[in-house]
Amino acid sequence: MASTDKPLLIKRYASRRLYNTETSDYVTLEDIAAFIREGREVQIVDLKSGDDLTRQYLLQIIAEHESRGESVLGTDILTDLVRSYTTQAASVVPSFLQASFEMLREGQSKAMENMTKANPMSGMPGFDAMRAQQEAFFKAMTGGMMPGNTSPAKEETDDEGDLDDIKAQLKAMQDKLNKMGK
Repeated sequence: MASTDKPLLIKRYASRRLYNTETSDYVTLEDIAAFIREGREVQIVDLKSGDDLTRQYLLQIIAEHESRGESVLGTDILTDLVRSYTTQAASVVPSFLQASFEMLREGQSKAMENMTKANPMSGMPGFDAMRAQQEAFFKAMTGGMMPGNTSPAKEETDDEGDLDDIKAQLKAMQDKLNKMGK
């Protein structure tokens, strides 16, 4: 695969077929989902109009996974999302969801770090293989949202301070949402 610094460009032809410009072949939605799970950013554009169709296709991928019973989003969450499109909460929801996913990635990172750092079992034969299996398990459970796959590495900072800041931000967003619901 080519450089992952820039998004993988996928062109949609009038026939609705999707064309990978790096490998010069046609791809499916499942192929695009696999690229994303591997940590690759994608951009899908209409060949004729040049319109960016990425969001439309990402939503379609999510809808297909949900319809196959690979449910991640409960009915309550989906209902709240639909409501957010018709309320003032629409301006708060994207930042809330982004902060929530960032917390999830940081939590996964901490868990992986704690498994390897200062672990008395690290000298045990086969520990590296076991750690690799655990990393694969975390990756499978989170759909590839392992730290580093979706955003550039951040500098080390005071972790407890960061966690307190995130908690405060989430509380503020929750308070705003509660006020909007009244």
